[in-house]
Amino acid sequence: MAPLPGWDASEEEIERQDGQLRVISRPVTGEEAKALVPCFGPDDCYGVAWTLLHLIETDPNPALTSPPAAETNGWHRTLWKRIVHGGLAPGGVTA
Repeated sequence: MAPLPGWDASEEEIERQDGQLRVISRPVTGEEAKALVPCFGPDDCYGVAWTLLHLIETDPNPALTSPPAAETNGWHRTLWKRIVHGGLAPGGVTA
């Protein structure tokens, strides 16, 4: 799957990406979760990024095992914060 498009994408493209995410069986495997992490786009893609985040979180193990770099996509930082706050990884949360 390609990274999610931004807000300037066509309605058809956003619906296509959303549909691809919704047909993936849950829970995802660790391998699937790790493969989905790079699929975050530049923004929330009209809420589709939240669908992606929640899909990744169906893996019982955290998809990230260390804090992402500061310059990393903001969705990776959001995912990391949720992993830490959920008690699935030790460590601090960076902004």
